[in-house]
Amino acid sequence: MAVVVGSCCFSVLNSTVKFRGSINSQRRFSTPQRSIGSITPKAINHRRRALSPKRGSSSSSSSSSSNSKSNGEKEAVPHKKIPGTSNDERPCSYADGNSGRGDIKRSQSTSFKLYGTQKKDKKEFLFDMKEQQVEPGNLQDGAFLNAVVKVYCTHTAPDYSLPWQKQRQFTSTGSAFMIGDGKLLTNAHCVEYHTQVKVKRRGDDTKYVAKVLARGVDCDIALLSVESKEFWEGAESLNFGRLPCLQDAVTVVGYPLGGDTISVTKGVVSRIEVTSYAHGSSDLLGIQIDAAINPGNSGGPAFNDQGECIGVAFQVYRSEEAENIGYVIPTTVVSHFLEDYEKNGKYTGFPCLGVLLQKLENPALRACLRVQSNEGVLVRRVEPTSDANNVLKEGDVIVSFDDVRVGCEGTVPFRSNERIAFRYLISQKFAGDVAELGIIRAGKFMKVQAVLNPRVHLVPYHIDGDQPSYLIIAGLVFTPLSEPLIDEECEETIGLKLLAKARYSLARFKGEQIVILSQVLASDVNIGYEDMSNQQVLKFNGSRIKNIHHLAHLIDSCKDKHLVFEFEDNYIAVLEREAATSASSCILKDYGIPSERSSDMLEPYVDLWGDNQAIDQDFGESPVSNLEIGVDGLLWA
Repeated sequence: MAVVVGSCCFSVLNSTVKFRGSINSQRRFSTPQRSIGSITPKAINHRRRALSPKRGSSSSSSSSSSNSKSNGEKEAVPHKKIPGTSNDERPCSYADGNSGRGDIKRSQSTSFKLYGTQKKDKKEFLFDMKEQQVEPGNLQDGAFLNAVVKVYCTHTAPDYSLPWQKQRQFTSTGSAFMIGDGKLLTNAHCVEYHTQVKVKRRGDDTKYVAKVLARGVDCDIALLSVESKEFWEGAESLNFGRLPCLQDAVTVVGYPLGGDTISVTKGVVSRIEVTSYAHGSSDLLGIQIDAAINPGNSGGPAFNDQGECIGVAFQVYRSEEAENIGYVIPTTVVSHFLEDYEKNGKYTGFPCLGVLLQKLENPALRACLRVQSNEGVLVRRVEPTSDANNVLKEGDVIVSFDDVRVGCEGTVPFRSNERIAFRYLISQKFAGDVAELGIIRAGKFMKVQAVLNPRVHLVPYHIDGDQPSYLIIAGLVFTPLSEPLIDEECEETIGLKLLAKARYSLARFKGEQIVILSQVLASDVNIGYEDMSNQQVLKFNGSRIKNIHHLAHLIDSCKDKHLVFEFEDNYIAVLEREAATSASSCILKDYGIPSERSSDMLEPYVDLWGDNQAIDQDFGESPVSNLEIGVDGLLWA
């Protein structure tokens, strides 16, 4: 039986880790990237110019071979396994053919702030509620369709297994639309790992270079700009409309596979609720529609009967038991993204509360906690890196968020006769905003305030700068553990213990990383260690490792005769320091590696934590218990 993605607060562990049954539901994204697991992006049309190089190939990044645009050209929709799903799963896909990663400790409770659009100071970001004179039956003839453009993107993704190089480039196509002031809106997955982005207007044969101004990974939105004045001649930007109602007609416009001209599909709004965003591993408000969304539709607008844009197409749900389920990013999420960018000059992200919540539907449980009314959610855990850790305790019951009452199922009022997940309220806030929480602690009601900030992931789902850090010592390749690396290495090779920690552990402090020995480049100096791979390194010469930058600092400042690395399961690797130093240059030359460490590792190390014994003792030892895996009654806020 298909299980709707996002129904549980945690992403499923890999099929090898049998903490929980696999999910058969499938979602596809409208983005131009490869699918990553249980969520498979589908809205991007991929045109591979060349296959990715095999491990051990040349260290330099390879350019794509020139492909002639013949009739036989493939519009591939790559499927990349998403962490936490079985091999048979094909859950969510991007409309472009890209995939997203499901968040394992995904927040299920939502923040509260109603769906009303937010005003912008800049004219181009204002939502124009004025109806356009367009006949409902003739949307395809509306001049506003000319605002929809086709996106051509060349991607060069990092090689996480060989972090000093990049994979061979490939191309994809998607959709975008004009929002005024020389800017375009599309999906973030359409331009992920971009090295070149071009756009083409409807009915034109000229492609114009576009620049990516901002990418919101969690909300799957990207902002583009085109400097060419010729591109904007006679252009008319789209007007944004308010959040639609159920059964409202919706028209999706874009450039999906099957042709080069614009495509129009129609349907109705079938559901509005907090939805799992596969690309961003987040839970935000989403509009479910029954209009067809295909690879290449990603980033295209969805219109109402008045010709107003009510959202951005970005993913579809695939299952043998369900058909025609597509998803649109609503204008409320779009306005949040644009306002964030306008206020800060960059995109800072959606905030979170950082607590694991349990529903309070059982009367005996409420009586035990001395909760008189049928409301509230129980705080089970608080993330150490969140500000809520300073004001909330395990056992507290949250009964209100900014004076909005929270129901016992973790829902809050939403429009008339509707309720929505509590985390919707949180998503309406911005990073740095303060939320007032009404809580019951030991039977007493009180109010506390918490600062909301984006969540800190111990194992990131996306790498800042799109290039992983690495450090090579005597052929031992160290790198931080990340979801893209787990994806690339295949979960079966990571190891059950490390994979479980990656999925369910919490960061103890900002900057904490799980550092692993990715592989060993065979050489005389490291004889006996050649078969080691994907093992977590815990200590260096007796010092607990906090992140890869800390490891580099410890090695650089070491004066001891030996370099002693302590790994998981009490495994030890010892190298002679002087021999390791002298052999490094030869190893780099033999394997064609330009540098022994990534450029970010050249910055001076700053110790923000000192020799804090509490951090050393608790480091990395905060896994979620088995009872918190796959239980619908638990929600991450």
